[in-house]
Amino acid sequence: MDWILVVEQALNGLQFGLMLFLLAAGLTLVFGIMDMINLAHGSLYMVGAYLMAAVTEASGSFGLGIAAALVGTAAFGMLLEVSLLRRLYARDHLSQVLATFALILICNEGVRMIWGAQPVLLNTPAALSGPVELLPGLMYPAYRLLIIGVGLAVAGLLYLLVTRTRIGMWVRAGASNRAMATAMGVNIRWLFTAVFGFGAALCALAGSLLGPILAVQVGMGESILILAFVVIVIGGIGSIRGALVGALLVGLVDTCSRTLLPALLRQLASAEVASNLGPALASILIYVLMAAVLFWKPQGLFPARG
Repeated sequence: MDWILVVEQALNGLQFGLMLFLLAAGLTLVFGIMDMINLAHGSLYMVGAYLMAAVTEASGSFGLGIAAALVGTAAFGMLLEVSLLRRLYARDHLSQVLATFALILICNEGVRMIWGAQPVLLNTPAALSGPVELLPGLMYPAYRLLIIGVGLAVAGLLYLLVTRTRIGMWVRAGASNRAMATAMGVNIRWLFTAVFGFGAALCALAGSLLGPILAVQVGMGESILILAFVVIVIGGIGSIRGALVGALLVGLVDTCSRTLLPALLRQLASAEVASNLGPALASILIYVLMAAVLFWKPQGLFPARG
């Protein structure tokens, strides 16, 4: 097997995993701190992608589009939390699932009314449209390298924020013991709002960066939300470190298996069998990984509690 293909797929997996981390980080904090199942988290990813596409098209500035998506989606997320989701914290998980599923439908129809049903095309910036030679014979798209760099930078800043700042201490306290954090004077209500807005901004960043690679379309958040839930189950609910490790595992396994597994199967079986069996095995491999992790560590690799 060509080593260039292996390295390229590993970089693609790293890039996809870091974008999954941006979604899973906010989702795991909301789930871990608020005990809130938010199925509409993927809708924030969709809203951020559409805001970025709209502002970029109107202004011609890619950076301005990302900034507008971050601010607009964070404000939209905090408005949702204050107006609706705050009333669901005391309800059971079934009520939360039904209410946030309704939010998915509302957001999808709202986006369809504003931007239409057709996918929105978003081009990469001209300066990043070409490849970069990483090694002799190894060319890799500059825009994907930008995504990897931004993902690593955000992961590092988020680690410092959670582990080295007072706000991070409040977040960790709320995730570990909400009642004790309240007794120590932490304003849990506003902490919830801030965490939800921050998670929405991370969703918008992922949607903005993936917009030129994937189609910006109605319902784009549902499929990636499933992977985000797989990530936090593997990593451990409420754990930022777990979200990062789980996202990288899922990203690498999902991306590499779709390309490399059929090639490996061709060494053991006929081309017809490999072409049929390879994609099927690749599509279920991350769920096999999740089952294996849960069998070994039912609370995930790095649970926030214990």
